[in-house]
Amino acid sequence: MPSATRALIIVNVAVFALQAFYDDLLISVFALWPIGHFPIEELHTTVGFEPWQLVTYAFLHGGFAHIALNMLALVIFGPSVEQELGAKRYLVLYFASVISAACVQLLAVTMSAHGGVYPTIGASGGIFGVLLAFGMLFPHRIVVLLFPPIPLPAWLLVTAYGLIELANGVLGTEAGVAHFAHLGGMLGAYLVLHLSRGRPRLERW
Repeated sequence: MPSATRALIIVNVAVFALQAFYDDLLISVFALWPIGHFPIEELHTTVGFEPWQLVTYAFLHGGFAHIALNMLALVIFGPSVEQELGAKRYLVLYFASVISAACVQLLAVTMSAHGGVYPTIGASGGIFGVLLAFGMLFPHRIVVLLFPPIPLPAWLLVTAYGLIELANGVLGTEAGVAHFAHLGGMLGAYLVLHLSRGRPRLERW
């Protein structure tokens, strides 16, 4: 396991362990909240967007299944991307995806006509960025889905995921899932790879 991927997994798991004791506090301060100030009775506090939340939300998760799926994806796709880009550029790509996902999510929430104030949490923005990078760097590598176990080339898998997320976001299906944040994560990764184009490690792409 390359060092940067291993570090990301360790930090995510450590923060998830802290959530067992300080979940309400961590969510109220470090989750990504809509712009404004909103009293939340369940948390007994007032919440709202703060700049640090553009990064910190990505280390919080909503349950074991949430973090397990995200970390599994990071284990599967992260090492190859890190080895291809190098640890430093890999982390730049990951956090650019996290921040881009947060910005797109804030824009989507601001423009949404639906009521309610909800936090956004999870590493999915960064994960989708890594997934896009994997598809661009290794387009013809075969990936076998878990459910159903169908082998697909990486470029097709990434394209299908992107289209599914776009459709779900536009149609408003799967309530509680930040589909536009996932697309934002892909956008951040694409921009990093595009700006890196022509450097030795990306000549293949």
